[in-house]
Amino acid sequence: MKKILTMIAVLAILSAGSALADDDCFVPMANWQPREAVSKLAAQNGWTVRRIKIDDGCYEIDGRDGEGRRIEATIHPQTLQVLELEYEDDDDE
Repeated sequence: MKKILTMIAVLAILSAGSALADDDCFVPMANWQPREAVSKLAAQNGWTVRRIKIDDGCYEIDGRDGEGRRIEATIHPQTLQVLELEYEDDDDE
């Protein structure tokens, strides 16, 4: 019985860890920072914002960095932590 409970606990921990590695943000809307805070974060990073949208429960900024390169930044809606920053290829415009 102890082995079964141990195996269940290990599986639960592993599946929780894989969910955290996901890009999805699971935060109740009541805990979200306003879009103005996301705009302020972008300005502090020297980004020019073209669009702020919500994707998979996270804020997503489409814009340009201080050097003019196209970026796509994924932002945690509660902490405003930058979860991912991608540089986009300008060839597809």
